[in-house]
Amino acid sequence: MAFAYHKAMDIQRGHINTLRGVIAAQMIVIGALWYGWQSAPRDLTVHLPPDIRAGTSLRAGEVPAESVYAFGQYIFQQLNRWEADGQKEGGERLYALSPYLTPAYREQIKADLDLKGRRGELSGRTRGVTGIPGHEFTPERVRIVAPGVWEVQLDLELMETVDGVVVKRTQAVYPLRVVRYDIDREKNPWGLALDGYAGSGPYRPEKEKSK
Repeated sequence: MAFAYHKAMDIQRGHINTLRGVIAAQMIVIGALWYGWQSAPRDLTVHLPPDIRAGTSLRAGEVPAESVYAFGQYIFQQLNRWEADGQKEGGERLYALSPYLTPAYREQIKADLDLKGRRGELSGRTRGVTGIPGHEFTPERVRIVAPGVWEVQLDLELMETVDGVVVKRTQAVYPLRVVRYDIDREKNPWGLALDGYAGSGPYRPEKEKSK
């Protein structure tokens, strides 16, 4: 009788120990899941290309070439849009778009505006840049320079007027440098910024053909 009692107690202790092991394992799994949940990013940015009719596969944070090109063209056009007076609007545009410009490029533009302002080249001047028909996005127009750094080739027509008279109208290739700039998503949801011209800057299409 005593033997049977001790045997039953041993079985019960073994069962309790098994349950303790299961509980301990569950606690470890729960802890690992909690850590994974806490360390996971709360916000994910997914850049969708403009045309996804053929389908697309992207990883979170990956920036497709189409998005880099669209960003570069849009911000550059907005930066160079003076509707009435470059003396006033040049600085206003620079301030409004500063979250989309690197500090170095922002200072470069400011210095250029200050110089032209002192020379009287901005008063009453309008400016606008538009895309050239037939020169839209192609994959070759976006080159990866380094991780998070791209060179974008934009074919644009620039037109400037003073007191309603066209004083400049030219077509050129604008090689822009675009970089990752994920600093303040409230002010810059793109997570990208213009970093100035690539290479020696804008050039006429004829120059490219002569090489």
